[in-house]
Amino acid sequence: MGDFPILTAMLVVPLIGAIACLFLDAKPARMVALLATLIDLALGIVLWANFDIGGAQWQFTERANLFAGFEYALGIDGIALMLIMLSVFLMPICIGASWEAITKRVGEYMCAFLVMETLMIGVFAAQDIFLFYIFFEAGLIPMYLIIGVWGGQNRIYAAYKFFLYTLLGSVLMLIAMLWMVNFANGETSIPVLMETNFPAEAQTWLWLAFFASFAVKMPMWPVHTWLPDAHVQAPTAGSVILAGVLLKLGGYGFIRFSLPMFPDASADFGWLVWGLSMVAVVVTSLIALVQHDMKKLIAYSSVAHMAIVTVGLFAFNVQGLEGAMMVMLGHGLVSGALFLCVGVIYDRLHTREIDRYGGLSINMPAYAVLFMLFTMASVGLPGTSNFVGEFLSLAGIYQANSWVAFICTTGIILGAAYMLYLYRRICFGEQKNADAAAMPDLSVREWLLLGPIAAAVLWMGVYPESFLAPMRSDIQILDARLAAAAPEGDAHLEIGEGASAQEEHHEGEAH
Repeated sequence: MGDFPILTAMLVVPLIGAIACLFLDAKPARMVALLATLIDLALGIVLWANFDIGGAQWQFTERANLFAGFEYALGIDGIALMLIMLSVFLMPICIGASWEAITKRVGEYMCAFLVMETLMIGVFAAQDIFLFYIFFEAGLIPMYLIIGVWGGQNRIYAAYKFFLYTLLGSVLMLIAMLWMVNFANGETSIPVLMETNFPAEAQTWLWLAFFASFAVKMPMWPVHTWLPDAHVQAPTAGSVILAGVLLKLGGYGFIRFSLPMFPDASADFGWLVWGLSMVAVVVTSLIALVQHDMKKLIAYSSVAHMAIVTVGLFAFNVQGLEGAMMVMLGHGLVSGALFLCVGVIYDRLHTREIDRYGGLSINMPAYAVLFMLFTMASVGLPGTSNFVGEFLSLAGIYQANSWVAFICTTGIILGAAYMLYLYRRICFGEQKNADAAAMPDLSVREWLLLGPIAAAVLWMGVYPESFLAPMRSDIQILDARLAAAAPEGDAHLEIGEGASAQEEHHEGEAH
């Protein structure tokens, strides 16, 4: 790549498009937004193609001093690369999904999405802790507007709830960041802070402060209640980017901050994360099973899937960490596709009530086939994206605690129950409603939206190594950091030592 600042280019391109959209009518605004997102996707492909697997941990670094000691520092590792690719892949699809559905204030809507793309890439590329915080928090604003202006009937309530939940937790995180920088003699570089050994007693409070923010973003039970409301009220593209990328900010935060910076506290609080995750897997899956609104069902399923991520992250082994990353990538694709499938039939009938449909495989066979693929991927069918991540996550947690693995595995069973039940009610059975029976099959535009995601879901399921390889060395570095968190034999690190450590610390206990 030479000296070309590709990360800055990926931030600037959608920002220029966003400014242009404010001054354009509906049709040119749509074209500019689509062009900007496709350029960013092309830059992302170039980024991936030039990423040196097994090379330096931080690549494509850019650094400049701005003002008052504030540093503009960008750079990525394999983990950030994959999440950036997920973002730039989904964004053109979101623009396409809004092509006909959004008819009022189109320029402002496209501007909000393009600003959102800049901020999402910025979160994953930032190497300065305060630059990260600015991108992390600023992402609230365009999403708040997307829900509040272009959402459903109760959009104002959902937008305020989304904004307040996510903002309050982040205030504590900012206070913790200020203390960390002060402790590190003014050092704000994230790579340096990841290797800083903070005092054990301070780690506890720092970990809790960051947890308050990341748990809401994931979202973890019981601070997940903003998510179903936000999804139900958001326009289709808003739901796609919310489930596809924004929920991953919490998982990325755990990987980038909580685990490497506060390894002792992460080990101490592993039981808390496990407990909340186990409750989330079972409770939200049961809640999803009784939903009548398609979007609410998929929203609750997202909480259950993200609980598998947190379990994998706090398994403290390579399999769990790799599995958590693969679940995040797979869920980003599959949940986005499921919300698009809901949007396809909502645009025709303008209702999300499951009972209003039925028998769509008769008059919409292509739709039924693609919906079935994404349903099976959500369940974790071998050969699809989610299988790889869930298998690795559960294998990782099984090494740490077999009972936690057993309870989390029930989520796979319950997931099959609510997703197959949803699919049967929508695509099979009798066609009781004439308006649903008269709906046309997928248009060319809808094929162009769902087809690439279907290909990516199968690619990830059949050849996961292409996604795991860029992340592997970074995950091994993180695992080594966690393994060195405390002296060998320290009882609170048994979650990172696997089954053998549990046997050492609990002799005679059946594992």
